[in-house]
Parts: sequence; C-alpha cells; structure tokens
Amino acid sequence: MTVGVPADLDPQRLLSVAEGVLDSVTSTFVDGLGASSAVSKVGDDFATHVDLSLERRIGSELQELTGIEVHGEEFGGPPSEQGTVWILDPIDGTYNYSVGLPVAAMLLSLAVEGEPLLGVTRLPLLNQSFAGVVGESFTVNGVPGRPLDETPLSSAVIGVGSFNAKAGGRYSGAARADLYRLLSHRARRLRMTGSTGTDLAYVAGGIFGGAVSFSRHAWDNAAGVALIRAAGGVATDVHGHPWRVGSRSMVAGNRRLHEELLTVVAESGVPDRRGNESKVEL
Repeated sequence: MTVGVPADLDPQRLLSVAEGVLDSVTSTFVDGLGASSAVSKVGDDFATHVDLSLERRIGSELQELTGIEVHGEEFGGPPSEQGTVWILDPIDGTYNYSVGLPVAAMLLSLAVEGEPLLGVTRLPLLNQSFAGVVGESFTVNGVPGRPLDETPLSSAVIGVGSFNAKAGGRYSGAARADLYRLLSHRARRLRMTGSTGTDLAYVAGGIFGGAVSFSRHAWDNAAGVALIRAAGGVATDVHGHPWRVGSRSMVAGNRRLHEELLTVVAESGVPDRRGNESKVEL
C-alpha cells in the first residue's frame, strides 16, 4: 500500500529527524532498564518513570524540529487517525523492561490520515534498529534490508501476542488460544516476545515470517506496519482489510505467508464481538 504524501512533506528528512531524536535518548533508555512501575493503568498495565520521561522529551523535540504534533501512549495528543501526526510508544514491552528483559523497543511512526508513512523501531538493549519509508526505503542497522522471501507458514517463525486465556472482549482469550493451537502445528515455531513492535520489526527484517496481534493501539502497531510495507510485506486486520490507525487486529507477513495466516485465522473462528471494546485484553 502506498501512502499519499502531502506535497509539503519530505519523508526522508522526517525519518532522519526521527532517528536523530531517538539517538539522543538511547542512553536514557539503556540506563533505565529494570525501572519499576510508576503509574498504574488499565488492569495490570503500568508505565515506568522512564516511559514518562522519554515520551515528554521525544515528543517535545519532534514537535520543535518538525512542527508536527505527537500522539503518545502515556500522554495522548491529537487524534492519531486524522491529519499528519507522529505516533509514539516510548517503551514497548514495558513489563519486559521492568524485570530486566532486554526485549523492549522505542516505536515511532508518522501517519497521514490514518495511514503509516514511515516507521522507526529501536531495540537499544539489543543494538538493533529498523527504519523505513513506505514505497521508498527500508534499513536494518543502517544497511538496506533484503526483500522479504516468499516463505511458507510451515517453515516460518510466527510472533504472537501475550494473552489471558480467561479474558473476554472482542477477541477473547479462549479464541486466541484456539488460534495459537492451530498455528502451533501449522507454523515451524511460535514466539511470544512480549513486545508487539518487536514482532512486527522482526517480520520486516525477515527474522519472523509473520505475526498476529490483537492490540487495538496505534502506538503498538503503526511503526511496524510502515516497516513491513517498506520491506515489501503485507499488514491487514484479521478480515484481510489493510491495516490503518483504528484497526483492532493485525495479521502480517510476506505475501504468501500472509494469505496462509489469514486462512488459519478464519479456520480458528476468532470472533469479532463488536461492542465489547472496553473488555479487550491486550
């Protein structure tokens, strides 16, 4: 999918600015590993003081340098599905981060009218960086990434999201368990990293063949969608509709594997129980 770029935007310049801002806060991210909960959120979700500090600093610098407003996980911002807006998750995989597990990422994307245009995913504790502009460029650790191979589901690693098997909501925990059960013998391996952004970046980088996510939050998904599309992959919801800000699910992979994943999703009977959004388990 190609994003319609407003004439006054220079995506490569904005990507360079975004990477520079993330470079400037990398030491703060690394030094904060193991930070405990500072703010409780819905259910057992929480933010650390590092989440809060990083979002304030990154958001302030981005807006000052680009004039574009920022929508972040911790402090919100302008509507993420309208206009041109940065979408930021300062620490994706906060629980991992808080217990000292280094699979945690900074996620930053620029969306235009709900369509991700560019994305940056940084895993500072693993020295990994993914960056891309849809239809233009994709790099891994600063080097041009390889085009995605058309690998089948049967030989691929698939990233899946964490879940509570007893949870209800639009995509219940029991339904997810059924899907993962089917995938467990259709795919070569399943992996639960605890970081949606990492899963999607690894799809773009060819590490994972595909990923399934039931996060409804743009800050979890938008950067990864931009990366996957920049790398030549496909990202949709569970019904096969192209992912955009506001989508409630994610199925991603190379073109061949993506179709196979959608088939397994349909076979699993994952329901779309509209009206239960407030009970969604992420």
